[in-house]
Amino acid sequence: MVKKKVNYGKILAVVFITVLIWVWADLALDESFSVTNININITKSANPDLWVSFSNASSVPINKIALRGPASKVADVKRRLNDGSLVLKFFLGPEQTEIIASPGEHNLNMLTFLRQSDQIKQLGLTVQSCEPETVSVNVVRLVKKLLTITCIDETQNVIKTVNIDPKQLDAFVPEDWSGEKLTANVKLTRREIDQARLAAVEKTPFIELAPGQTRDLQATVKIALPPEEDLLADYTITSARLRFSLSLNTQGKYKVVVDNLDEVIRTITIRATADAKRAYEKMPYQVTLQIDDEDVVSTEPLRRNLVYNFPEEYVRKDDIRLNQQPVTARFKLIPLTLAPAETPPAIGQ
Repeated sequence: MVKKKVNYGKILAVVFITVLIWVWADLALDESFSVTNININITKSANPDLWVSFSNASSVPINKIALRGPASKVADVKRRLNDGSLVLKFFLGPEQTEIIASPGEHNLNMLTFLRQSDQIKQLGLTVQSCEPETVSVNVVRLVKKLLTITCIDETQNVIKTVNIDPKQLDAFVPEDWSGEKLTANVKLTRREIDQARLAAVEKTPFIELAPGQTRDLQATVKIALPPEEDLLADYTITSARLRFSLSLNTQGKYKVVVDNLDEVIRTITIRATADAKRAYEKMPYQVTLQIDDEDVVSTEPLRRNLVYNFPEEYVRKDDIRLNQQPVTARFKLIPLTLAPAETPPAIGQ
């Protein structure tokens, strides 16, 4: 019996041709699909004297991108987009030198930009079309100017008692900036404020070129704050304004008579910063007497501590506090008999 010789070359050729057929079939079955609401963001410029933006915004939305590719790759991309393992991100960076190298308004061809995207190429897809087809890119030449450093807290309030070293720094800003605009901010968190009362903290100031667009300066400053108690002083508020707070069930039906009114509105002793004291004095009412519905039927003498209407902004920062025992108001409710033409007295709500 003659043993047949296996022709490995022929087998390999058949396998190779089969693979080619499958690859060709897959490529032949190209599919198209669209993605929407994708943003193009601007990377930080390597050139500090240029400010690149999309009409003063750091990003611009792409309403729709039509993509095409082999069915298997399209299915894989769709799956990854759906499960969140793939996020399409596009950035306008220094490589687009023809766009961002010279000041002025430029039109960015979106189709060309997207087709050059490394992310799209790595996915094995091609860009067929996009909306919009062009976007405007604005490039502003910045000039170096001396800026004053200001310290703010997380609520954007200026911290006035801070010691900043150095107090001024050079930075690149738009040429038309002048006066109060020539300011860079340092923002301190509540924790950093507490730290700065013990030892100086080092922070990087920043400027805001447009709403939501900030740029860090190329230097740091040291921030120190005096101990908290050094900021507070004792003040006496005189001729406090009192209001009554009644529900709709009792409003206009009872007159509130405070037996110790002189004691209630005579003086209020507080410990506060100067700013907090001034803000408290400007409040429409410094104290409130809360009237409960149950007070109407109470057989006991009515007594209740006053509510001190400290400005919430300064309460959060612990810049104001009561420096005495709360005053207890002694009061009674007198029913009102109103004629049809009479109008209920305005006693607060």
